[in-house]
Amino acid sequence: MNSWLMKASTKLIRKRYALFKNLIICLLVLSLTACGDKAIGKDVTIQLAEKVVQENNAQLSRKISEVAPPEIIQELRQSLEVYQPQVKILNPQPDEVLEVDKLKVNIQVKDLPIFKDGRYGKGSHLEVILDNQPQLEIYDLNQPLELSNLSPGTHALRVFASRAWDESFKNEGAYAQTTFHVFTKSDDNNPTENLPILTYNSPQGSYGAEPILLDFYLTNAPLHILAKDNPDNPIADWRIRCTINGESFIIDRWQSLYLKGFNEGKNWVKLEFLDNQGNPVKNVFNSTVKVINYEPKGKDSLAKIVRGELSAEDLRGIVDLNYAVEIPTEAAPETKLEEKSDKGGFFDRFKRGEKDKTPTPEVIETPQPETDLEETIPE
Repeated sequence: MNSWLMKASTKLIRKRYALFKNLIICLLVLSLTACGDKAIGKDVTIQLAEKVVQENNAQLSRKISEVAPPEIIQELRQSLEVYQPQVKILNPQPDEVLEVDKLKVNIQVKDLPIFKDGRYGKGSHLEVILDNQPQLEIYDLNQPLELSNLSPGTHALRVFASRAWDESFKNEGAYAQTTFHVFTKSDDNNPTENLPILTYNSPQGSYGAEPILLDFYLTNAPLHILAKDNPDNPIADWRIRCTINGESFIIDRWQSLYLKGFNEGKNWVKLEFLDNQGNPVKNVFNSTVKVINYEPKGKDSLAKIVRGELSAEDLRGIVDLNYAVEIPTEAAPETKLEEKSDKGGFFDRFKRGEKDKTPTPEVIETPQPETDLEETIPE
C-alpha cells in the first residue's frame, strides 16, 4: 500500500512539474513576444522621428526666410509713432454712377503730413489702388488725381496711408475704400462688404537690396483673440498664405515682415486669405499675384537705406516735413590789409571822400513750409 502511494505521489509530482515547466515556458514566450512588440514599436518611433527631422531640415533649407527689419528703418519708424492717420475718400461717393469714363479723386487726410523729401525722393504718402491695378503713390495733395479711360462697369477704389519705405499704417482709419460705376453696374470689382478683404501692398516693382518688405492691409478680419468665443465662425481663426517662387508659408499675424532669399531677376509673390480650415475665402482681391524684379547692389534710395549706407540723421527729412538739412558752406578767405590793391586802406579812402566799395550782404528770408496736418486732394 505504501509502495503504491509513493508511486502515485511521484507520478503526480512529475505531472505537476511538467505542467509547471510548460507554464514557465509559456510565460517566457509571452514575455519575449511582448518585448519584441516593444522593440518593434521603438524602431517605428525612431523612423518617425527621423522622418520629422528630415521634414524640418527640408523647411530649414527653404530659400525664403524672415529677418529683422533694417536698423535704420527701425529707428526712423519711431518718429512716426505719434501719428494715427485718418483717410477719407470724398469723391467719388459710394455707389456713384458716372456718365463719363474719367474721374477726379478727392481724398482727405488728417493726422499725417503728406510730402516728398527733395533729397531722397521719399516721404509719408498715400497708396491709391483702382481695382487690382498697380498702385499710385500720392505725395502732394495739392495736385489733382485724375483717373481716365475707365472701363464701363463697377470699380473699387482703395486708399491707405504709407510710410516712406512703403510700410502701411495699420491703425483704425488709415484705410478707406469705395465702389463706383462707370455708365452702369457690373459684377466685377465688387467686394462683399461683410467678408474680409486682403489688400496687397508690398513687394511691388523693383528692388536693389535685401531684405524686402512684405506688407498687406486687412479689412473686416476678426481678431484672433475672439476665435475661441466664435467657434462656428469659419473665418475667426484666419491665416494668410504667402507663396514666393513656389515656396509657401503661413502668416497668422497682421504685421509687416522683412524677407530675404529672392532670386536675382524676376520673382513672383502671391497672397491668399484663408479660413479656419485653410481654404481660400472667396472675395474680390483676396488672392493677388505680383511679379517683382530684384537686382542686387542697386543705387536707389531704398536700397541704400536697407543696406545701412545712410544714417538716420541723413534720412530725417523723409519722416519729418519740417526737418532742414544744414549744408556747410565754404568760409570766405581772410584778406590781409597789406594785400589790398586799392589806393590806400579804408581810412585813406575815407579821407579822400570815397565810399567803401565792400558790398553789403543781402539777407534772404527762407519761407517756412506749411505744416497743416489736414490735407485734401482738390477736385
